[in-house]
Amino acid sequence: MTWQLSLPDGVDQSLSETAKRAGIGKTSFIRAKRQLAAEGYMFEWRRQGEGGRWSTMQMVSNVCLTAEEAAAARDGLSIAPPTDGVPAAGEPKGRAVGRSQDNTRAKTDHPPTRAAAEVPSAPAEVMPGQVPDPLVERGAQALAAVSRTERRLRLTAQDVRALAPLAGEWLLRGATLRDLRDDLTAGLPERVHSAAGLVRDRLLRKMPEVPSFAEQEPLARAAPRAAGMRECRGEHTQPRLFTPVAGEVLCPHCRQDRAEAAQDVSGAIQATLRGAATVRAVLRGGVAG
Repeated sequence: MTWQLSLPDGVDQSLSETAKRAGIGKTSFIRAKRQLAAEGYMFEWRRQGEGGRWSTMQMVSNVCLTAEEAAAARDGLSIAPPTDGVPAAGEPKGRAVGRSQDNTRAKTDHPPTRAAAEVPSAPAEVMPGQVPDPLVERGAQALAAVSRTERRLRLTAQDVRALAPLAGEWLLRGATLRDLRDDLTAGLPERVHSAAGLVRDRLLRKMPEVPSFAEQEPLARAAPRAAGMRECRGEHTQPRLFTPVAGEVLCPHCRQDRAEAAQDVSGAIQATLRGAATVRAVLRGGVAG
């Protein structure tokens, strides 16, 4: 934070860029950012401009601010300086009301327009590489499914790739695919100007809370879904797992195929035997004649 506050006026550098230059790792940066936000030293606002493009404004301060004070500083309004107590009558009160805090500087990733619509502060952004690849892939599949079924949320392949880590973070925090779909599609306006912007906003704003240790422990003790399953010995393009009932080595599909094949063979044998008996009877009749 000291590095960020020491930047010259007019420098447009995000907190993540400052952390990168300072050699702070992704996990440490996210943890520090959340702590600063919780203690009132860092604030974020997300806004949507007239063209539908979203931008993030970040503010860091060397003093603890309330949300109202931070919003006033952001908008250029004067705020009263913090005091440790009510001064005695007749004693000087320090700085006059109306002066803004020193070294309170707003840093913006993309400066928004004054007419932009403001939305509530969103959780910290998911850093690339933080979500396991399988969950990112499942998140991309979920977003693609929403895009196919909801005409107002049509996403390009590039949009899906960009938003997949956020969707994967939902799954990492315990959300189901249905939770993801419902929260993205509930209460949509009749007309959506930027599907990607709306989806990103909802993914960030409605992000599930990180499960507490007490909530994670039962999940860790729960048996995996693959427990008790075995791989089918039949011919499949990819390995197929199934749950045996009485020690079977073939999945239900393979067992059904084999049963049908056995019936076909049995029927063919019976037809062959009947045909042979008919031929013998004809031959015997011909000899007797």
